[in-house]
Amino acid sequence: MAVGQDSGEVVFDFDQMIASLRAAVTAFPDKRRGKNKKYQMQDAVSGAMSVFFTQCPSFLSHQKLMQSRYGLSNAKTLFEIGNIPTPNHIRDLLDPVTPDSLDSVFKRCFEALKESSHLETFRVKLGKKKDDLLVALDGTEYHSSGELNCKNCSFRKRGGMTRYCHSMVTPTIVAPGVNKVISLPPEFITPQDGAIKQDCEQNASKRFIKKHGKKYSKERVTMLGDDLYSHEPMCRSFLKAGFNFLLVAKPESHKALYEWIKGITKKVTQDRFDGKKHLIYTYNYAEGVPLRDHKDALLVNFVEITVKDRATGEKLYHNAFVTSHPLTGNTDKETKESLATLVDCGRARWKIENENNNTLKTKGYHLEHNYGHGKKHLSSLLAAMNLLAFLFHTMLEFMNGTYNLLRKVIGARKRFFEHIRVILIYVPCQNFDHLMDFMIEGLENRHELEKLKFPV
Repeated sequence: MAVGQDSGEVVFDFDQMIASLRAAVTAFPDKRRGKNKKYQMQDAVSGAMSVFFTQCPSFLSHQKLMQSRYGLSNAKTLFEIGNIPTPNHIRDLLDPVTPDSLDSVFKRCFEALKESSHLETFRVKLGKKKDDLLVALDGTEYHSSGELNCKNCSFRKRGGMTRYCHSMVTPTIVAPGVNKVISLPPEFITPQDGAIKQDCEQNASKRFIKKHGKKYSKERVTMLGDDLYSHEPMCRSFLKAGFNFLLVAKPESHKALYEWIKGITKKVTQDRFDGKKHLIYTYNYAEGVPLRDHKDALLVNFVEITVKDRATGEKLYHNAFVTSHPLTGNTDKETKESLATLVDCGRARWKIENENNNTLKTKGYHLEHNYGHGKKHLSSLLAAMNLLAFLFHTMLEFMNGTYNLLRKVIGARKRFFEHIRVILIYVPCQNFDHLMDFMIEGLENRHELEKLKFPV
């Protein structure tokens, strides 16, 4: 039984996550013919996920040893792996599989968050309609080599040297003041059939919108992005898909816009206390201004924000955004509230870098490690599975009271997974709940449970 979990709550538990992953495998291509199928495709996928989920590269080898000793293993009881495949078998079987084959698993996680009302945690009041979800877009590189490459690699040449790389756009649900993020299906930056130029972040983002826009636009979404996205073709793509947008707009790349707003911006100031000191927020804004120098230019709303320490006058933050949302309300108070909310939402974009991409690269997921490159899709599929493992961990923090409690008590993510790795090497667990209960019983400082108001 999960600690601190409401009995009436809709729960998407660990077993259901693994089941959704294994269900997706039924549509995976299998290049093998005849009876040479010692390892099942589902076992190969579960094997790869077990490494990413436990953050233990040697997990499968430990489980083979446990199987020989006890006649069972955590690979079987937790991840439903019938016959533990070797890493080479996993790489060989998964190379032909495209990463979008996992989209259904991301979708199921999103639906579970919605069904359980946890998605409401991320909704932000924008404009005069319903609350919005903020989806940040950003590209990140996860493989780079001067030699290792495949047909799906991008490349760059500098100083006579060629560098091969893999990158992806990682759409992520974020919200101001929320320390979690929700990963959506990634879109990979890969050479496109028939395209003369190399693929780019903007094109990958447009493909994400084309694939998933219909589903997510029903949720009322505002897209967040850096200056790369705040150009007319991208903005029109957002609007056509039914999204609003809130995007960084720098003066050096929006010269016509900044020329247009000279002398017409209105100014509002606000004194805000952040818990430690008073800050002066100064908003300069204008509505209905052209995004570029053309008679048919898209009209956007513009807000520039400067934050200073009231006591010292030190400038702490400065940025500017363009948006499809209205800026003003019926009263001065409503206008200030609208501007403050929009800026807070715009600033939440950094969470995709710090709490998503940076976590994947520096907090145990080792996104940039070469788990296997392959000749077709292996590198991108494994990157998607690594991202999915991160999503599973986030889901468990929402859905499993015991898991959430352990994360709080043990503290750092790295230390938490060190505990899991050691336990799974030596202790055969009946199921995931058994693992969680074992960890609860092994806590040295049991009084920490009482502090957090969880039953012991």
